[in-house]
Amino acid sequence: MSVNVWGVPFTSVDYDGGMALIEDQIESRVPGYFITANMHYLMVSDADHRMRRVNTDAAFILADGMPIVWRSRSTNCPIPERVAGSDLIYSISELAAKKNYSIYFLGGAPGVAQSAADILQQKHPRMRIAGVESPPFRELTALEEAEMTERIRTAKPDILLVAFGQPKGELWIHKWYQKLEVPLSVQLGGSFNFVTGEISRSPQWVARIGMEWFYRFYKEPLRLGPRYVKNWLFLAKALFRDATNRW
Repeated sequence: MSVNVWGVPFTSVDYDGGMALIEDQIESRVPGYFITANMHYLMVSDADHRMRRVNTDAAFILADGMPIVWRSRSTNCPIPERVAGSDLIYSISELAAKKNYSIYFLGGAPGVAQSAADILQQKHPRMRIAGVESPPFRELTALEEAEMTERIRTAKPDILLVAFGQPKGELWIHKWYQKLEVPLSVQLGGSFNFVTGEISRSPQWVARIGMEWFYRFYKEPLRLGPRYVKNWLFLAKALFRDATNRW
């Protein structure tokens, strides 16, 4: 079931339900992608008209933020729990090992994607790596992009994990997913860095109470501070809209 939260259509499932959707999408063999959306993604979607089509065409969208879960509880289709992309990368790797799916790792800083792929393969030795690539942090030329997409298409992965950041990753996937012919693509942001340990996860009890964002802010105040201020302003605006609509 779907529920609209601040302009984005979420699929109302728990973690296991999200993994079931992922497996179903891969098994369909039809090119598709899903989105893990947090408050930053909602803010970007609200400001960028291109994201409406990205969201509409997604196979499904999972809630990667507790404010989204909390807001959904005021509807007739509440989202059971947060489904974090930083957790999904481990479950997807485990699923790939069990089902003999291959994964292509794309993005991240130089060496990070390869390190993440190596670490996940050590955890799941049967996981097949279709390719690893970290394109430069600049706009690619038309030729470079064409060559990169052809490498992915030729590798024929079952899963494409993209770490380009929001919304660049989602826009890029939407542009190319049909030509790439990959059954399942997803932008997982900093998940490669979580796997390698370059960014630390909060303790599980912190995540359970919806305060992982504060833990990350505490660890990286200079980098994340400006982003979180924008997110809070968007949240305040969204809550004001809700209150206005009720009146």
